[in-house]
Amino acid sequence: MENRWKRAMLVLLIGVTGFGIAGCSGRGADQVTLTTVPARSGQIAKAVAISGVLTPDQSVSIFSKVSGQVQTVGVDVGDRVRSGQLLAQIDTKELNAQLQQAQAAVQAVRDQAGQAEIGIANAKSNLDMAQKSYDRTKMLFDSAAASQSQLDDAQNKLDQATNAYANANKQYQTASGSGLAQAEAAANLLQVEIGNGTITSPIDGVISSRSIDPGGMASPSAPLMTVEDTSALKLQGSVFQDAVPLLADGQQVPVSIDALPGQSFEGQVTQVGPAASATGQYFPVVIRLQNAGRLLAGMTARATFNLSAPAGVIVPLAAIQSEDGKDYVYVIDGASAHRRQAALGLRGASDVQVVSGVLVGERVATSNVSMLRDNMVVAETAASKI
Repeated sequence: MENRWKRAMLVLLIGVTGFGIAGCSGRGADQVTLTTVPARSGQIAKAVAISGVLTPDQSVSIFSKVSGQVQTVGVDVGDRVRSGQLLAQIDTKELNAQLQQAQAAVQAVRDQAGQAEIGIANAKSNLDMAQKSYDRTKMLFDSAAASQSQLDDAQNKLDQATNAYANANKQYQTASGSGLAQAEAAANLLQVEIGNGTITSPIDGVISSRSIDPGGMASPSAPLMTVEDTSALKLQGSVFQDAVPLLADGQQVPVSIDALPGQSFEGQVTQVGPAASATGQYFPVVIRLQNAGRLLAGMTARATFNLSAPAGVIVPLAAIQSEDGKDYVYVIDGASAHRRQAALGLRGASDVQVVSGVLVGERVATSNVSMLRDNMVVAETAASKI
């Protein structure tokens, strides 16, 4: 019975030991088989297109700064206008009447200032006389030739003359200073409002819309018309972030117009947005085209940039793993995969430039990348090793 028990324990021990050995050698079950390619030196070329609708280089909505009835409208939709040209005239008869009143008020204040100036001269003359009378009475008082009451009377008259002179100066300062300034400011403001009744074009352009007729009421809250400068047109679009470093203000780009097939127009980059659009990673680009008369706002257009990045390290797009807005590659060293963060440049149809993170000749994983973890044991396929 005891021997039978010992034999059973020996069998169990051998089984457990064998299981442990199998477990230790079972790391191969976690091993990932993958294909790799060596990073190479090369250059990425890519065509980047922007399409959209041509818009005027400038578009200005014309508002009236004053409310009133429109007397005349001198332009209509489609008319070409020059900067400073009269577009419409607002009735300013009431403002002119108010201006006359304000100018009369200015003159009245000036008259008051003139009267106050005369008052100053009279008050100064009275003050001088009162001072002399006091001095003479004081001399007589000191020699006992005048009484105290006579001296007090002279002093009172001198004090009254002094106060009168001070008041006259104050009245003059008020009339010729703040009073006159306020009256003149009110008149100037009315003159400005009257001038605002004359509506002129701020730019050279074409009247693209008009919403007012003679006899209608103009209001600062509603546009009267729109002037658009179509001597140049704009094409606005966006490009992926990898193309942004290869674009610059002043760069030339061919533009095709859907309504004018077979023809190419030269555009010029005038703006590469300093911040990404709301969609993220895409940056706005503005292209300007001179218009010889054949282009119209609203035409659909397409600009194509043939971009070429400087020579650098190139890997397949399949080698890139993106996570939380960052890009990674797995570099295979022997039988281990090592995860590295990579800074990417221009992307092609199947390859991408790696600005940093990978060196030429290093082998990168191109299959089963999503299954890899840092320092994982891997095996390359035979095709990778050829």
